Amino acid sequence: MFTDWGSVMGHHLVVGAGGIGRATAQRLRDLGQEVTVVSRSGPRNLPADMQGLALDITDAGALAHAAEGAASIVNAVNPAQYWRWSEEWPPMADAFLAAAERSGAGLVTVGNLYPYGPVDGPMREDTPERASGAKGRLRASMWRAALNAHEQGRVRATELRASDYTGPGAGGGQSFLNTYAIVPAIAGKAVRMPMGDVDVPHSWTYLPDIGALAAALATGEGWGRLWHVPTEPARSVREVVTDIARLRGTSVPKVSALPRFVVTAGGVFSPLLRELRETRHQFERPFVLDSSAAQDEFGLTPTPWEDQLRACLADPVLAP
Repeated sequence: MFTDWGSVMGHHLVVGAGGIGRATAQRLRDLGQEVTVVSRSGPRNLPADMQGLALDITDAGALAHAAEGAASIVNAVNPAQYWRWSEEWPPMADAFLAAAERSGAGLVTVGNLYPYGPVDGPMREDTPERASGAKGRLRASMWRAALNAHEQGRVRATELRASDYTGPGAGGGQSFLNTYAIVPAIAGKAVRMPMGDVDVPHSWTYLPDIGALAAALATGEGWGRLWHVPTEPARSVREVVTDIARLRGTSVPKVSALPRFVVTAGGVFSPLLRELRETRHQFERPFVLDSSAAQDEFGLTPTPWEDQLRACLADPVLAP
């Protein structure tokens, strides 16, 4: 087991200034590492002990130059427009691999569970990848390319995969659970999910726990394989809303979901709803993540569920 992550001082390039990128950067700083956070327009409101850099992420040369001397490049990017993934991801993925190879920095990619497709049991790192749509196949191909480069000795690469995430720092529609369940529940309003079954168990990964594993991989020895982010036991949307009401000392608001046909019909007019069809199985049937491998290997444990919710209740963005 590798546990002394902060023993070697290094510089890390964290690409992506959203919730995951910032959580990773903060964890690295907590481990005594130097961090530069990169985004296309330049990150804002960074702590004084972090550097920021504006960079075109598709420019492999510029990315490699920025990564010179770095111990790792952390790919914490996630294009917000689902319907443009097929156009936006390939040049970025190619640039990350090329920059890692040229600079010698390890490549840590923050991925998701789309590559597995519909599943019949808990997802482990060895679960077969049977993506049911273009986004899942794209993310799977990105990992295969990185793993192939690793096995050829061209780069050091690893990927961590998280379920739909929650927690402070994930505002503005970044978190499915925050946007559609936690924010209205905190406000005491009815919860109306855009799809799915509100009573099926679903794994929700806490944003700081993603940062913790990304930092452990960037400074550790977990190269050449997948890792699942330490995640608390699965809970249904109704259970999440009930837990929030209990912590607030209020009655449980009404919880429901739009009928399946509404999303299907809406996809005719909305690119976002059209893209959601590919992943709606994740919310219509049990979607459970097994994260025991990373927990055992790195000595990490997921943040207790009630601590996650209390942090959300204390976040002025989620609970104004």
